[in-house]
Amino acid sequence: MIREKFSLPEEDVRPVPMSSEGADIQLSNRARLIFPFAVECKNQERLNIWEAIKQAKKHGDNTCLTPLVVFTRNREDIYVSLPLEDFMDLLVICAAN
Repeated sequence: MIREKFSLPEEDVRPVPMSSEGADIQLSNRARLIFPFAVECKNQERLNIWEAIKQAKKHGDNTCLTPLVVFTRNREDIYVSLPLEDFMDLLVICAAN
């Protein structure tokens, strides 16, 4: 979805295999300028959101990327969790356009 929405080539946005260290989506420097998030993905029936946020924060350490948790469970929509301040900043940007 990131590649599609921002017209990025495959080499700029790559999923990382499960159980690998770091963010669940690898971003090139170019992609980080467009999509500045450290992504932690979860597809779980019972999600410990606080643990997922902790993981996303860890991925964002020393990268200037905002922690973002993308989560779902079977037969449900996909949602995201990010810090309130960053969400509000996105709304301000959208309102200005």
